[in-house]
Amino acid sequence: MSDMPPLSSHYVPRDRSDQVAYMFVRFLRFFADMFFAHRYGHRAVVLETVAAVPGMVGGTLQHLRSLRRMEGDHGRISLLLEEAENERMHLMTFVQIVQPSRLERLLVLLAQGIFYNLYFLYYVAFPGAAHRVVGYLEEEAVRSYTEYLAGVDNGTYDNAPAPLIAIEYWHLDADARLREVIIAIRGDEIRHRDANHDLADAMAKNR
Repeated sequence: MSDMPPLSSHYVPRDRSDQVAYMFVRFLRFFADMFFAHRYGHRAVVLETVAAVPGMVGGTLQHLRSLRRMEGDHGRISLLLEEAENERMHLMTFVQIVQPSRLERLLVLLAQGIFYNLYFLYYVAFPGAAHRVVGYLEEEAVRSYTEYLAGVDNGTYDNAPAPLIAIEYWHLDADARLREVIIAIRGDEIRHRDANHDLADAMAKNR
């Protein structure tokens, strides 16, 4: 029996906090679809910039919490910082693939500046709900990469050679293509999805 997490998984909202988190993420998905349509590579550049924020915010605040309380962090700090670095590598990979325009670079600057501050304040007030938001964001990421992969498989998108940065980071074959990169990144997003939903559940129990 495989230990691989399910590809398609949705955490059904259990309370008002979950419902708010889910509706917020669906709202963001609406604008992402409207702005990028099916330009998945360009969508990834902007969204992965934002996706790298929660892990760094959560890791920092969990670090400070551990210092204040002089107690262990249950492995959360390293988990969240690894998530942030992993998402950053997703961005570095897609920058090599699609070469973002000046408009997209400006959008990255604005999105990161706004999202970082809002998420920081949200995490300070509602850490569990903040992780639920990320869990739902990762659900959408898995869905988007699955659609991107289908487009590569049916010829809609060019199955270009994998950038060297991706080959080295994910230990891919030297002749790997975009398809293998998407599968590797989607696997990362699945793990982040489940980890953040688990953290949200754990924090809800300790409220």
